[in-house]
Amino acid sequence: MKRVFDMLLSSAGILISIPVWMIIIFVIKFQDGGPVFFLQKRVGKHGKIFRVIKFRSMIVDAEKESGPIQATEHDSRVTKFGRILRKTAMDELPQLINIWKGDMSFVGPRALRPEEKEVRGNETMLKIENVPKYKERLNVTPGLTGLAQVYLPADATRRQKFRYDALYVRKRSFCLDLKLVALSFWITFKGKWESSGKKI
Repeated sequence: MKRVFDMLLSSAGILISIPVWMIIIFVIKFQDGGPVFFLQKRVGKHGKIFRVIKFRSMIVDAEKESGPIQATEHDSRVTKFGRILRKTAMDELPQLINIWKGDMSFVGPRALRPEEKEVRGNETMLKIENVPKYKERLNVTPGLTGLAQVYLPADATRRQKFRYDALYVRKRSFCLDLKLVALSFWITFKGKWESSGKKI
């Protein structure tokens, strides 16, 4: 049922949002002439690596100096239009293609990069497989939204997020998925995805 739901909703989402895609593509190109999309390696179910598709919300070569590092709410690398995209999660619209392909689901643990710097802590390169609860979250397909995405701020630590991910893996159900999808639409409507405070 979950896979059928993902296929139907992603197909409908792509078709309905085509006008929005056109506007976003135009604004990004007009903004700085850089690439509209970017592909990034992410860790999927059972550790399988796939490439996620997103609208570019940061300056070109944003990680050239810093290397791979998690974005924060007031990240200086984010463009003016990119800030709007991130607050409304419109930068993640192209991930509907990843969902349609089966790389992702609508609900599940966030698909993370194989390695990146932790925002809080000593900012050394973090191997995410060493964070507690990492293995539990690999038992399910990563999602566009989930418990951690809805109930925690974007710059929460991996340890905090993984605890929520492990809880989702234990409690997951189709009804819970529907609830999280509904809450995610509400957060998008309010434009509070990047908020460090309460989203819902």
